[in-house]
Amino acid sequence: MLAEQRRKKGVTQAALAGLLGAPQSYVSKYELGERRIDLVEALEILRALGIDAVAFVRRLIKAIDSQIASTSTGRR
Repeated sequence: MLAEQRRKKGVTQAALAGLLGAPQSYVSKYELGERRIDLVEALEILRALGIDAVAFVRRLIKAIDSQIASTSTGRR
């Protein structure tokens, strides 16, 4: 979802990395799922993108709930 939001904002991985003071590979790795980020890192990313963290977490919870529901009913 973070990658989707970054793209919607029209921000490149390199530009976001610059805002975060991190290498572009940092953004690439968490977007590819090769690296996990903690809550503080997620909040920094959301802030850099100008995204409301509370609204983002609500959408994330809905997405997780939907995935769990579809998995428990045998759909994916």
